[in-house]
Amino acid sequence: MRLKNISFLFVILMVLFTSCKTEFEKVRASGDPQVMAETADKYYEEENYLQAQSLYEIVIPYFRGKEEAANIFFKYAYTHYHLSEYILANHYFKNFANTYINDEKREEALYMAAYSNFALSPNFKLDQSYSDKAIGDFQLFINTFPNSDKVEEANKLIADMRKKNEIKAFHQGELYLAIKQDEAALVAFENMILEFPDSELVEEARYKSVLAAYHLAKNSIYSKQKERYEAVVLRIEQFSKKHPRSKFRKELNVIKKDSSNKLKEL
Repeated sequence: MRLKNISFLFVILMVLFTSCKTEFEKVRASGDPQVMAETADKYYEEENYLQAQSLYEIVIPYFRGKEEAANIFFKYAYTHYHLSEYILANHYFKNFANTYINDEKREEALYMAAYSNFALSPNFKLDQSYSDKAIGDFQLFINTFPNSDKVEEANKLIADMRKKNEIKAFHQGELYLAIKQDEAALVAFENMILEFPDSELVEEARYKSVLAAYHLAKNSIYSKQKERYEAVVLRIEQFSKKHPRSKFRKELNVIKKDSSNKLKEL
Protein backbone atom coordinates (compact mmCIF):
# COMPACT_ATOMS: atom_id res chain seq x y z
CA MET A 1 0.00 0.00 0.00
CA ARG A 2 2.81 2.40 0.92
CA LEU A 3 4.65 1.60 -2.33
CA LYS A 4 1.47 2.35 -4.33
CA ASN A 5 1.05 5.70 -2.56
CA ILE A 6 4.68 6.65 -3.34
CA SER A 7 4.23 5.66 -6.98
CA PHE A 8 0.98 7.64 -7.21
CA LEU A 9 2.66 10.71 -5.70
CA PHE A 10 5.56 10.38 -8.14
CA VAL A 11 3.13 10.27 -11.08
CA ILE A 12 1.34 13.40 -9.82
CA LEU A 13 4.64 15.26 -9.46
CA MET A 14 5.72 14.24 -12.94
CA VAL A 15 2.40 15.42 -14.39
CA LEU A 16 2.70 18.75 -12.62
CA PHE A 17 6.30 19.18 -13.76
CA THR A 18 5.37 18.31 -17.34
CA SER A 19 2.42 20.73 -17.25
CA CYS A 20 4.61 23.58 -16.05
CA LYS A 21 7.22 22.83 -18.66
CA THR A 22 4.56 22.62 -21.36
CA GLU A 23 3.10 25.98 -20.32
CA PHE A 24 6.52 27.65 -20.42
CA GLU A 25 7.42 26.15 -23.81
CA LYS A 26 3.99 26.99 -25.19
CA VAL A 27 4.21 30.61 -24.07
CA ARG A 28 7.77 30.99 -25.30
CA ALA A 29 6.83 29.60 -28.71
CA SER A 30 3.68 31.71 -28.98
CA GLY A 31 5.51 34.78 -30.29
CA ASP A 32 3.02 36.97 -28.39
CA PRO A 33 5.02 39.58 -26.43
CA GLN A 34 2.08 40.51 -24.20
CA VAL A 35 1.41 36.91 -23.20
CA MET A 36 5.12 36.29 -22.59
CA ALA A 37 5.44 39.44 -20.45
CA GLU A 38 2.39 38.53 -18.37
CA THR A 39 3.63 34.96 -17.90
CA ALA A 40 7.09 36.23 -16.99
CA ASP A 41 5.48 38.45 -14.34
CA LYS A 42 3.60 35.42 -13.00
CA TYR A 43 6.80 33.38 -12.81
CA TYR A 44 8.52 36.33 -11.14
CA GLU A 45 5.84 36.56 -8.44
CA GLU A 46 6.17 32.81 -7.91
CA GLU A 47 9.96 33.31 -7.49
CA ASN A 48 10.59 31.17 -10.55
CA TYR A 49 13.30 33.60 -11.59
CA LEU A 50 15.07 31.49 -14.20
CA GLN A 51 11.98 31.03 -16.39
CA ALA A 52 10.91 34.63 -15.77
CA GLN A 53 14.35 35.79 -16.92
CA SER A 54 14.17 33.68 -20.08
CA LEU A 55 10.86 35.27 -21.09
CA TYR A 56 11.91 38.81 -20.17
CA GLU A 57 14.98 38.42 -22.40
CA ILE A 58 12.70 37.67 -25.35
CA VAL A 59 10.19 40.48 -24.80
CA ILE A 60 12.51 43.37 -23.83
CA PRO A 61 13.17 44.35 -27.47
CA TYR A 62 9.41 44.36 -28.22
CA PHE A 63 8.59 46.78 -25.40
CA ARG A 64 11.56 49.13 -25.81
CA GLY A 65 10.26 52.70 -25.81
CA LYS A 66 6.85 51.68 -24.47
CA GLU A 67 5.30 52.35 -21.07
CA GLU A 68 5.78 48.76 -19.87
CA ALA A 69 9.50 48.72 -20.68
CA ALA A 70 10.75 50.14 -17.38
CA ASN A 71 8.89 47.63 -15.22
CA ILE A 72 10.02 44.70 -17.39
CA PHE A 73 13.65 45.79 -17.38
CA PHE A 74 13.60 46.44 -13.62
CA LYS A 75 12.30 42.94 -12.89
CA TYR A 76 14.76 41.49 -15.39
CA ALA A 77 17.63 43.06 -13.42
CA TYR A 78 16.21 41.58 -10.23
CA THR A 79 16.07 38.08 -11.72
CA HIS A 80 19.86 38.22 -12.08
CA TYR A 81 20.21 39.35 -8.48
CA HIS A 82 17.92 36.61 -7.16
CA LEU A 83 19.85 34.01 -9.17
CA SER A 84 23.11 35.27 -7.59
CA GLU A 85 24.34 36.57 -10.95
CA TYR A 86 25.64 39.67 -9.23
CA ILE A 87 27.93 41.00 -11.97
CA LEU A 88 25.04 40.99 -14.44
CA ALA A 89 22.68 42.35 -11.79
CA ASN A 90 25.03 45.30 -11.20
CA HIS A 91 25.18 45.92 -14.96
CA TYR A 92 21.42 45.86 -15.51
CA PHE A 93 20.53 47.90 -12.42
CA LYS A 94 23.02 50.57 -13.53
CA ASN A 95 21.64 50.39 -17.06
CA PHE A 96 18.13 50.93 -15.68
CA ALA A 97 19.24 53.90 -13.55
CA ASN A 98 21.01 55.51 -16.51
CA THR A 99 18.13 54.87 -18.93
CA TYR A 100 15.06 55.67 -16.82
CA ILE A 101 16.33 58.74 -15.01
CA ASN A 102 12.83 59.97 -14.11
CA ASP A 103 11.47 56.62 -12.97
CA GLU A 104 10.50 56.30 -9.30
CA LYS A 105 12.43 53.01 -9.13
CA ARG A 106 15.70 54.67 -10.13
CA GLU A 107 16.70 55.14 -6.47
CA GLU A 108 16.24 51.45 -5.72
CA ALA A 109 18.04 50.45 -8.91
CA LEU A 110 21.10 52.55 -8.08
CA TYR A 111 21.17 51.12 -4.56
CA MET A 112 20.83 47.55 -5.83
CA ALA A 113 23.64 48.10 -8.36
CA ALA A 114 25.91 48.90 -5.42
CA TYR A 115 24.50 46.09 -3.30
CA SER A 116 25.18 43.58 -6.09
CA ASN A 117 28.88 44.45 -5.92
CA PHE A 118 28.70 44.28 -2.13
CA ALA A 119 27.39 40.71 -2.48
CA LEU A 120 30.65 39.91 -4.32
CA SER A 121 32.84 41.47 -1.62
CA PRO A 122 34.99 38.58 -0.31
CA ASN A 123 36.90 37.74 2.85
CA PHE A 124 39.57 40.37 3.65
CA LYS A 125 42.35 37.95 2.68
CA LEU A 126 41.19 37.94 -0.95
CA ASP A 127 41.27 40.58 -3.67
CA GLN A 128 39.02 43.51 -2.72
CA SER A 129 38.26 44.83 -6.21
CA TYR A 130 34.52 44.30 -5.78
CA SER A 131 34.61 45.95 -2.36
CA ASP A 132 36.20 49.01 -3.99
CA LYS A 133 33.58 48.97 -6.76
CA ALA A 134 30.78 48.67 -4.20
CA ILE A 135 32.19 51.59 -2.18
CA GLY A 136 32.24 53.72 -5.34
CA ASP A 137 28.70 52.69 -6.27
CA PHE A 138 27.33 53.32 -2.77
CA GLN A 139 29.00 56.74 -2.75
CA LEU A 140 27.35 57.52 -6.10
CA PHE A 141 24.00 56.45 -4.62
CA ILE A 142 24.50 58.70 -1.56
CA ASN A 143 25.50 61.66 -3.73
CA THR A 144 22.53 61.13 -6.04
CA PHE A 145 19.92 60.51 -3.33
CA PRO A 146 21.28 62.20 -0.18
CA ASN A 147 17.84 62.20 1.47
CA SER A 148 17.13 58.52 0.86
CA ASP A 149 16.20 56.38 3.85
CA LYS A 150 18.87 53.93 2.63
CA VAL A 151 21.76 56.39 3.07
CA GLU A 152 22.43 55.26 6.64
CA GLU A 153 22.64 51.61 5.57
CA ALA A 154 24.82 52.52 2.58
CA ASN A 155 27.25 54.36 4.87
CA LYS A 156 27.37 51.36 7.20
CA LEU A 157 28.19 49.01 4.31
CA ILE A 158 30.89 51.40 3.08
CA ALA A 159 32.40 51.37 6.59
CA ASP A 160 32.29 47.55 6.66
CA MET A 161 34.14 47.29 3.34
CA ARG A 162 36.67 49.95 4.28
CA LYS A 163 37.32 47.93 7.43
CA LYS A 164 38.10 44.88 5.29
CA ASN A 165 40.47 46.94 3.15
CA GLU A 166 42.09 48.29 6.30
CA ILE A 167 42.63 44.81 7.79
CA LYS A 168 43.91 43.51 4.44
CA ALA A 169 46.44 46.37 4.23
CA PHE A 170 47.64 45.67 7.78
CA HIS A 171 47.96 41.94 7.19
CA GLN A 172 49.87 42.60 3.98
CA GLY A 173 52.50 44.39 6.04
CA GLU A 174 52.52 41.55 8.56
CA LEU A 175 53.03 39.03 5.78
CA TYR A 176 56.04 40.90 4.40
CA LEU A 177 57.45 41.17 7.93
CA ALA A 178 57.02 37.43 8.53
CA ILE A 179 58.89 36.49 5.34
CA LYS A 180 61.63 39.06 6.09
CA GLN A 181 60.77 41.38 3.22
CA ASP A 182 61.44 44.32 5.49
CA GLU A 183 61.51 47.10 2.91
CA ALA A 184 58.17 45.93 1.45
CA ALA A 185 56.75 45.68 4.98
CA LEU A 186 57.76 49.29 5.65
CA VAL A 187 56.00 50.49 2.51
CA ALA A 188 52.90 48.41 3.27
CA PHE A 189 52.56 49.72 6.85
CA GLU A 190 53.19 53.32 5.79
CA ASN A 191 50.57 53.08 3.04
CA MET A 192 48.10 51.56 5.49
CA ILE A 193 48.67 54.42 7.96
CA LEU A 194 48.24 57.05 5.23
CA GLU A 195 45.07 55.47 3.87
CA PHE A 196 43.45 54.66 7.23
CA PRO A 197 44.77 57.29 9.69
CA ASP A 198 41.84 56.76 12.09
CA SER A 199 42.19 52.99 12.25
CA GLU A 200 42.49 51.21 15.58
CA LEU A 201 45.42 49.35 14.02
CA VAL A 202 47.52 52.45 13.36
CA GLU A 203 49.46 52.20 16.64
CA GLU A 204 50.41 48.59 15.97
CA ALA A 205 51.20 49.40 12.33
CA ARG A 206 53.63 52.11 13.49
CA TYR A 207 55.20 49.69 15.97
CA LYS A 208 55.64 47.02 13.31
CA SER A 209 57.06 49.55 10.87
CA VAL A 210 59.75 50.22 13.50
CA LEU A 211 60.46 46.48 13.67
CA ALA A 212 60.73 46.35 9.88
CA ALA A 213 63.08 49.35 9.85
CA TYR A 214 65.19 47.81 12.65
CA HIS A 215 65.51 44.47 10.85
CA LEU A 216 66.35 46.30 7.64
CA ALA A 217 69.13 48.25 9.38
CA LYS A 218 70.60 45.13 10.99
CA ASN A 219 70.68 43.27 7.69
CA SER A 220 72.00 46.15 5.60
CA ILE A 221 75.41 46.47 4.05
CA TYR A 222 77.83 48.56 6.10
CA SER A 223 77.49 51.70 3.97
CA LYS A 224 73.73 51.91 4.61
CA GLN A 225 73.63 50.98 8.29
CA LYS A 226 74.21 54.48 9.73
CA GLU A 227 71.40 56.04 7.73
CA ARG A 228 69.01 53.20 8.53
CA TYR A 229 69.74 53.06 12.27
CA GLU A 230 69.16 56.82 12.40
CA ALA A 231 65.80 56.22 10.73
CA VAL A 232 64.94 53.62 13.40
CA VAL A 233 65.71 56.06 16.24
CA LEU A 234 63.67 58.78 14.52
CA ARG A 235 60.69 56.44 14.05
CA ILE A 236 60.76 55.48 17.73
CA GLU A 237 60.87 59.12 18.82
CA GLN A 238 57.91 59.93 16.56
CA PHE A 239 56.06 56.88 17.85
CA SER A 240 56.62 57.94 21.49
CA LYS A 241 55.15 61.39 20.79
CA LYS A 242 52.03 59.92 19.16
CA HIS A 243 51.58 57.02 21.60
CA PRO A 244 53.20 57.99 24.94
CA ARG A 245 51.40 55.25 26.89
CA SER A 246 51.74 52.48 24.35
CA LYS A 247 52.10 48.87 25.46
CA PHE A 248 54.99 48.65 22.97
CA ARG A 249 57.12 51.39 24.58
CA LYS A 250 59.37 49.07 26.63
CA GLU A 251 60.31 46.96 23.63
CA LEU A 252 60.86 50.06 21.52
CA ASN A 253 63.13 51.55 24.19
CA VAL A 254 65.29 48.44 23.98
CA ILE A 255 65.44 48.75 20.18
CA LYS A 256 66.25 52.47 20.45
CA LYS A 257 69.09 51.79 22.91
CA ASP A 258 70.57 49.08 20.68
CA SER A 259 70.26 51.31 17.59
CA SER A 260 71.94 54.20 19.42
CA ASN A 261 74.81 51.90 20.47
CA LYS A 262 75.21 50.70 16.90
CA LEU A 263 75.39 54.32 15.74
CA LYS A 264 78.17 55.01 18.27
CA GLU A 265 80.11 52.01 16.98
CA LEU A 266 79.63 53.16 13.40
